[in-house]
Amino acid sequence: MKLYRSANKIIIAHEGKHYIAQTQDWDHLVNQSNLYKKLQEEINPFNEVIWEAKDLKAPIGTQEIWAAGVTYMRSKEARMEESKESGAAVFYSKVYDAERPELFFKSTHYRVANPGGQVNIRKDSKWNVPEPELTLFINKDKEIVGYTIGNDMSSRDIEGENPLYLTQAKCYDYSAAIGPCLWIPKEPIDPDTKIYMKIERNWKTVFEGQISINQMKRKHGELAEYLTREMSFPKGVYLMTGTCLVPDDSFTLQADDIIHIEIDGIGKLTNKVVIG
Repeated sequence: MKLYRSANKIIIAHEGKHYIAQTQDWDHLVNQSNLYKKLQEEINPFNEVIWEAKDLKAPIGTQEIWAAGVTYMRSKEARMEESKESGAAVFYSKVYDAERPELFFKSTHYRVANPGGQVNIRKDSKWNVPEPELTLFINKDKEIVGYTIGNDMSSRDIEGENPLYLTQAKCYDYSAAIGPCLWIPKEPIDPDTKIYMKIERNWKTVFEGQISINQMKRKHGELAEYLTREMSFPKGVYLMTGTCLVPDDSFTLQADDIIHIEIDGIGKLTNKVVIG
């Protein structure tokens, strides 16, 4: 079952049909207990509509977005490579093997790019990449109840210069995109689920790759538990679970690049790159 946000309505997609949700308060709707069952109850045959997934808004209300780092071996290698000159590579090696994960704040809801919208790269950065990530939705009761696609835009040169610059490398206007929907399955996501990314430049593919989420070193529940251990999220929270596809070190995004990220069962998130 999928939840979409458009400019003026919330749509439930189920078994090839679309319905206007009876509850139009996003924060209330997604934080109800037993969300899958509640959404089934929200479906009213009289509210069925012919609907196309266009002009979408990010599937978020007033939630924060957080992120986990160095959860895949490829991410560990990339972080160590970009930070070797600063002498900080050892920190990424240690956090990959440590009991405690790396968690950091990513974005407020009003800084998030919509599906089909624009994501930014910083004007003061020369090495920028998208980071395609399975993103968890954790409700107010600390339960993982849904999933979406996340793009954790990153300025690799800024973070590599000094790990204390992490928030500047990660947090700025439209440095995050999520969508196209919030997927609420009956069962937890299959560990063999694949993430795909393609980057286009002048109508040509300049990067393409895929990986299964079973390559992640940490469990979803482990990340959620650490995030909510000493913090409450009364409206719920989104948690990006780490990058798995990193272009080689010679690659950097350019203005007008098109980023396509797809996750089995969820859909495709597409965004255009702009500078600042």
